[in-house]
Amino acid sequence: MKNCRIGVYICMCGTNIAKIVDVEAVAKFASEIPNVVLARSYKYMCSNPGQEMISQDIKENKLNRVVVAACSPNMHERTFRNALRSAGLNQYLLEMANIREQCSWVHTDTIEATEKAKALVYAAICRVELHEELENMSVNMCPNSLVIGGGIAGMTAALELADAGNTVYLVEKNNHLGGNLARVDLTAPYLYSARDLLTEKITRTYNNKKIHIHLESKVKDLTGFIGNFKATINSLNGIPSEKNKSIEVEIGNVVVCTGYKEFDASRIVHYGYGKLPNVITSFELEKMIRAGRIETKDGKIPRYVAIIHCVGSRSQEFHSYCSRVCCMTALKYAHEIKSANPDSYISDIYIDMHAFGKGHEDFYRRSSEAKTLFLMYEKGDRPVIHKATPKDDCEMLIEVNEKLSGEVIEIPADLVILMVGMEAREDSREVARIVNISQDKEGWFIESHPKLEPVATTTDGIFIAGTCVAPKDIPDTVAQARAAAARILARIAKERIEVDALYSEVNEKLCSGCRLCNQLCPYSAIEFLEDKKQSHIISALCKGCGVCVAACPSSAIKGRHFTDQQILAQVDGLFGIG
Repeated sequence: MKNCRIGVYICMCGTNIAKIVDVEAVAKFASEIPNVVLARSYKYMCSNPGQEMISQDIKENKLNRVVVAACSPNMHERTFRNALRSAGLNQYLLEMANIREQCSWVHTDTIEATEKAKALVYAAICRVELHEELENMSVNMCPNSLVIGGGIAGMTAALELADAGNTVYLVEKNNHLGGNLARVDLTAPYLYSARDLLTEKITRTYNNKKIHIHLESKVKDLTGFIGNFKATINSLNGIPSEKNKSIEVEIGNVVVCTGYKEFDASRIVHYGYGKLPNVITSFELEKMIRAGRIETKDGKIPRYVAIIHCVGSRSQEFHSYCSRVCCMTALKYAHEIKSANPDSYISDIYIDMHAFGKGHEDFYRRSSEAKTLFLMYEKGDRPVIHKATPKDDCEMLIEVNEKLSGEVIEIPADLVILMVGMEAREDSREVARIVNISQDKEGWFIESHPKLEPVATTTDGIFIAGTCVAPKDIPDTVAQARAAAARILARIAKERIEVDALYSEVNEKLCSGCRLCNQLCPYSAIEFLEDKKQSHIISALCKGCGVCVAACPSSAIKGRHFTDQQILAQVDGLFGIG
């Protein structure tokens, strides 16, 4: 393309790229390509000096196209777009070549890796010549928010949003607020009262006039796009006559805080849960503690108490992940049982002891000093519980292949507590469908990026927080809820929200109204206009994935920034045809 002045920048990424790829050779190769005004290499191109170098070069050399060969665009494309904008150049006149994940990280031969890097850079140069200036759109931002779930995460998010003066609709499927935390007595490691924590939150939530609470309610439908959603809530609020009553509310953002459910311990037959009356779950023990008496089914004070970890967690048969809170909760139970029944003997049977949080290692040490007997078993080699004989002076015997001693040990027990793990709620699939977000293989909701976007989802305006994302403790849950609220408040403060210019467009002259694209769009971004008998793409919802572009039999849909000409030029460049 004529009048193109291209700058090419090769990142060493420390040694991530430079260890395998000869970046100087790639820069020299790029500098000899027509329309390339300059080519540079730098240790960390994403750093502030690297960005300033690009901005300065654009101004001094009148560059109108930029190619950056570095890591994945998912990681730093926004960073380099900002560098172009700061120099007064349209941010979409940038193309990135991934020479880290697609090159240096997957090759060991320096010569071959360097040649591949040259091909990727050349392909990017061929493509960037055809880039066009695009402008982002902006849409109004409705300041109202919807929070799904009334546990500690949901109430925290609702209060953060409402305290800033915004209306919040809080939807809870049960007839009370508090979620799973309402079933807990004390919290580890400092043994604070969960009831006190919740009472303060619940009182503030009810007293905040900006929060509209809908108990025994469900979100039945969500339509629209970021800043302009409409939610249909089936609200009961304890009034049977209003069972089928639905209300429609306008909102700008949604926070999903639906929590978790505990693992069904009866699925593991080795433990005899449901058959042996004194084998109970952690939540059943919490119920006893809250009632003020720890006892067997016969009403006796248990002399021997055993706590078994990882029930349903860290198992290839059930859930391979760690539920995180079980270890410290088990230590908490040891303290509570000893406090209630000082003469009890407590055995703590575990795979590994995870004391990962602040104050947890000290808590583990204090539990050891309280004469708790710790027994370690091999992952996949579960303890076996069976009923004791009358001469054993206990209700049950637990057979453990103890890992540290290398011996099979029998542990007496009058009461066995199973530390059941966390798993995704049974209604999580329905929630994911309604709010248009994804789930992993275990049923947890998926973040936009696990490191950089831990509370956002791939659907703009939909955020997730708490234990609906993955197992976590109270501090992490509260932190996520506040992070989600902060993201929303930042958008509300702008009053309008900027929408990425990368979306698809329908050419009305070519559209035949076959509706194939409507069925395929993973973001529900395509609507059918009955009056025109044609499809229309809602640009604020579109993510530019290109499914509709590829599927349209009439070639009526164009993907902005991913036109046929741009893609074909890049493919030709990759094979050295350009």
